[in-house]
Amino acid sequence: MPDEITQPTTNMEVRPAEGQAEAPQGSPSTPTTTAKVRGAKKKKFVQHGQAHIHATYNNTIVTLTDDNGNVIGWSSAGKCGFKGPKKATPYAAGIIVRDVIEKTKNVGLKSVDVFVRGVGLGREAAIRALAGAGLTISSIKDLTPVPHNGPRAPKPRRV
Repeated sequence: MPDEITQPTTNMEVRPAEGQAEAPQGSPSTPTTTAKVRGAKKKKFVQHGQAHIHATYNNTIVTLTDDNGNVIGWSSAGKCGFKGPKKATPYAAGIIVRDVIEKTKNVGLKSVDVFVRGVGLGREAAIRALAGAGLTISSIKDLTPVPHNGPRAPKPRRV
């Protein structure tokens, strides 16, 4: 029989095993550290915003922002499950707009100014899908970068 009889403890006390030293207070092994808890995000309510459409030859990206440019929601063809050359199709642009509208429907967006950049096939399809989703389009502006005779253009492809 052992000399010392220990009573069961009711509070969950952590004791080191025989031969081990006690951990110092405040070390990571003690359960005294607590994680910081952040507050919940405020819900935005925006009635008028901006729709930025970036249509390249390989992809289409749609971003909805408020008037200050703070992003409310975005989507792209790759995010919606399209792969390879299907990402640049007008059908994919319509699906992208439906996806981003679905994400931001609780914001209360009613009308948008549309800013289009790029020369891809999803340009007009994305604008039509925005109008078809029930948003009022206030204005459409083309922001496609056009060179003013910068560096020499690459030689044309021979196919």
